[in-house]
Amino acid sequence: MKRMTPLLFVLPLVLCGCASTPASTAPGLTFIHLNDTYRVGAVEDGKAGGFSRVVTLMRELQAEGRDVRILHGGDFLYPSLESQLWNGLQMVDAFNFMDAVAPMYAVAGNHEFDRRGPQQLIEAVRESRFDWLGDNYVFKTGDAVADAALQSAFTFDAGQVKVGVFALTLHPGDGGNDRDYLEIDRDYKGVAEKTLEALEAKEVDLIIGVTHLHMWQDVEIARLKASHPKLAFIVGGHEHEPEYSPGSDEAAVVMKGASNARIVWAIDVDFHDGGEAVVRERRLKLDTNTALDPDYEVLARKWRGRLLEKFPFLEARVGTAALPLDSREVTVRNEESGWGNFIADQMRTAFGEPAADLAFINGGTLRIDDFIEDDILFEDIGRTFGFSSFLRRMTMTGAEFRELMEAGYRGFGPSKGYFPQVSGFRVCVDRSRNEWDRIVSLQVPANGGWEEIVSDRMYSVVVPDYLYGGGDGYRVPQHRPATPPGSELKYLVLDGILRAQAQGEKVGKPVDPDNPRYHQLKEGKEPCF
Repeated sequence: MKRMTPLLFVLPLVLCGCASTPASTAPGLTFIHLNDTYRVGAVEDGKAGGFSRVVTLMRELQAEGRDVRILHGGDFLYPSLESQLWNGLQMVDAFNFMDAVAPMYAVAGNHEFDRRGPQQLIEAVRESRFDWLGDNYVFKTGDAVADAALQSAFTFDAGQVKVGVFALTLHPGDGGNDRDYLEIDRDYKGVAEKTLEALEAKEVDLIIGVTHLHMWQDVEIARLKASHPKLAFIVGGHEHEPEYSPGSDEAAVVMKGASNARIVWAIDVDFHDGGEAVVRERRLKLDTNTALDPDYEVLARKWRGRLLEKFPFLEARVGTAALPLDSREVTVRNEESGWGNFIADQMRTAFGEPAADLAFINGGTLRIDDFIEDDILFEDIGRTFGFSSFLRRMTMTGAEFRELMEAGYRGFGPSKGYFPQVSGFRVCVDRSRNEWDRIVSLQVPANGGWEEIVSDRMYSVVVPDYLYGGGDGYRVPQHRPATPPGSELKYLVLDGILRAQAQGEKVGKPVDPDNPRYHQLKEGKEPCF
């Protein structure tokens, strides 16, 4: 098997005193952290990420004598093409496989609660052999087995060492799902501190956090280490690209990986005679340099076969890409994308002629996390839209539209699901400015060129119904007339591809660096356009 190569850094962190010469009281622990995984298989045409490569990493570490544990920061049951058929049971099967290789502990993310009723969650929990953890939320499904499965103030033993784990997930007020079968406490830091105290009362040797929160919330909780020195690190999900906050005597390390296990964290913990723990974290990229695990591949082929039984047309060609269309999450959640441009362009025609002036979609709706190149398959469309995406057409003033678009550029850090893919306008953003005041210029076509959007002019706009209802923090003016939700976007995109195919045309255009739809200023030293 090919060996892993660590990226960027290996940082030691000594807990509970100064390290002496190592004389381990237990086998060294290694935690592998994953988050936001939506596929049984790999992505980028099988070249990146995937649980099969994670299993290879696990087995290699075990061969070195490490006691391996898997941590998952949430979002795995939904959304995906497969979850529309099996409600995440394919992911539970994959998690169970990994749990049989090394124990797995998972916190629920907001997408675990995509379904409005509890039955699908009940079935997933009942089928799980891995551990579901939660301290600021409880299941209230009415099923005694499922409700009792969620564990709080969780501990496990590794040789003579006892490890405590706290687990937190997002409240609806911060982007979580509001469900009758779920109760969530929004006081994340308060719950974490109470759980830390409960774990300390159990005389644990080490405490870690597994969360599905925003990075800034994790960093705030990490400061509890100042009064709870056994807190070693927090690993989380929700963001889809790697993030890192270094540790100190006053704060625990915080880590997040890339979606679909493209980049994971390996966290080594070794204990010394005096009880001290030395923590070293490594950021690992999983790609073709990592062998696929042959036993796991049997499971992956099983689910692929079942998918093709349901959708035998999935591998059918529906069109041809003019160039590789980048729809990786690292692109659609951060910058202009060729696939995002094509989709947003189709939106403007959703309600017939004349086409709408403006349209945009949140990058988090586009779930394929891959390149679309050469033959465009029906599967490419199915994987792009993990959710139903019905559209609305409405009118608003230029000033209202500019204010609406500020939601797309708020916050800090990479890969926000609310980052927009746009059509009919271009936008220049300065992220050094305060939130809700970052758009420097928003321009629309005029007389063969561009002009600043006119504040008091009315513009027709097409948006997903999810955003119209306030999803992802967008504040759509509700006093303006709007159509009922209609025109399912996935079929609109399919129709656009089929029409191009019928006319002998290929789909997609390169992102034009001389005429970008999105431009981010760098230190404000260059003009917008």
